[in-house]
Amino acid sequence: MVTVEFAASLRRHVECAPQSVAPGTLRDVLEGALRAAPALAHYVFDDQRAVRKHVAVFVNGRMVPERVKLNQSLGAGDRVLVIQALTGG
Repeated sequence: MVTVEFAASLRRHVECAPQSVAPGTLRDVLEGALRAAPALAHYVFDDQRAVRKHVAVFVNGRMVPERVKLNQSLGAGDRVLVIQALTGG
């Protein structure tokens, strides 16, 4: 299974415990994890189902620059962390 966790900055909007999801593409894994908290999808994806500009997705500690296709294959034991990127000056 792939573990998906949403950072506290996102969980403050909609609570979602870490999820164990079947391996697949990153998109499949994210969509699977969001089934536990469908309202959280609005904070992660835009209306085109791309990762929002101020959200960062990490796989095994490495940031994923791709925001649209999300076709990276994930296998058993992989870990995904979704955070709300903070900006400011």
